[in-house]
Amino acid sequence: MKLEVKNITKSFGETNVLKGISFSVESGKALGLLGRNGAGKTTTIRILMDVFHANSGEITLDGKPFDPRKVQIGYLPEERGLYPKRKILEQMVYLAMLRGISRKSAVINARHWLERLEVLPYENKLLETLSKGNQQKVQLASTLVCDPEIVILDEPFSGLDPVNSQILQDVVQELIRDGKIVIFSSHQMSYVEEFCEDIVIINHGEIVLSGHLDTIKRDFGKDQLVLSAVDMPPEDFADLLRTKLADSVHITGQTKEDVIVRLNEGVSRQTLLRELSELSDCTIEHFETYKPSLNDIFVAKAGE
Repeated sequence: MKLEVKNITKSFGETNVLKGISFSVESGKALGLLGRNGAGKTTTIRILMDVFHANSGEITLDGKPFDPRKVQIGYLPEERGLYPKRKILEQMVYLAMLRGISRKSAVINARHWLERLEVLPYENKLLETLSKGNQQKVQLASTLVCDPEIVILDEPFSGLDPVNSQILQDVVQELIRDGKIVIFSSHQMSYVEEFCEDIVIINHGEIVLSGHLDTIKRDFGKDQLVLSAVDMPPEDFADLLRTKLADSVHITGQTKEDVIVRLNEGVSRQTLLRELSELSDCTIEHFETYKPSLNDIFVAKAGE
């Protein structure tokens, strides 16, 4: 399957929330839907779920108009949506049956996912009696109880300790291997990097960056280098570069140990290396291609 969102716009009164959002994702792949709070991610998801109607644009599945009522969708919202004073198995079965699953299959599916997420012993407990992490795992089990073809996960790792995070990571990888379409929204960029081949970054209702993550990283790091000097703090080295090599590089970042620079137009790495070697004030210790993290890219594209 291939899900395509094409030039979606959405306004609330005079406020334009989405301004032509387009992306696609296929079975067996995960798409990272990223953006700051208020960027438009949740509105996009709600349009996919047919909670909101777009002002314009279209959504297609395998080239045909997308009808979420004809496809099983599992949605894990950022805010928990289960009933705290209801028994866990009872409400999971109820939710599955609302989606057209028979009671027998709903019970089997619910217990399968509760066991997979290591919360089966609590099936007859009230949700509110569980820890925050176990409530999150029950929420995920409820998301998957209908055996969805499309899975939308909004901050799924919220409240999980490292052990439970690993369980959830394994489950997400299983969903991808099983050929599900996965849309993954999170501010925890390390998880996005682990699961997602492609990303979309939304800022103020517009897509500011999209594409294959490896390609984006390679392009973002193009003409950027990581430099350091022997026995010289990075702030002092940065001042030296600004003073003596301003025609060759400009500084784009700094870490505890290194300075990140971008080559000015027309300057090659060989030229810069020669100029650095000719500096009498320092000895170069570190000279390599800058490899940006997704967090670096996100801050650069969505930061103010």
